[in-house]
Amino acid sequence: MTISNTLLGLLEAGPRHGYDLKRAYDDRFGQDRPLHYGQVYSTLSRLLRNGMVEENGVEAGGGPERKSYAITEAGVTNLETWLTSPEDPAPYLQNTLYTKVVLALLSGRSATDILDHQRAAHLQSMRELTRRKTTGDLADQLICDHALFHLEADLRWLELTAARLDELREQVST
Repeated sequence: MTISNTLLGLLEAGPRHGYDLKRAYDDRFGQDRPLHYGQVYSTLSRLLRNGMVEENGVEAGGGPERKSYAITEAGVTNLETWLTSPEDPAPYLQNTLYTKVVLALLSGRSATDILDHQRAAHLQSMRELTRRKTTGDLADQLICDHALFHLEADLRWLELTAARLDELREQVST
């Protein structure tokens, strides 16, 4: 998810200050990775420079002036394009774990140990996500389900690879 497009989506409902955008982002999408204020303002600066947002006024207060930002027509068009474009399914044809397994086999290390440690890490992560899912709201449950399904697929790959280690060892050693 790109932060700039997410901020544009939040601005589509109406003008907001940087602080309000950060809070809205963190409430909806930042459970695990809240935005830093600097990231919000640097992103707004780029969006402003690229014509996706415009300043919508400045409020003076007890502290620094608060600029309000509004999405422009170009921003709405950009957001619409992003929202309606499918995400790249991104097959993981060359992942780090596969590389570790092959390098372990090439060096005479235990690829089984690597797979076992990874399996344990995946299972721990799945337990944490399952606990989080039981106490979260619907948005949190959906996010956790997405992560759990990916972890389940990884576990299937770990089992398949473990079952084929002897064959893979033969292929990489030649």
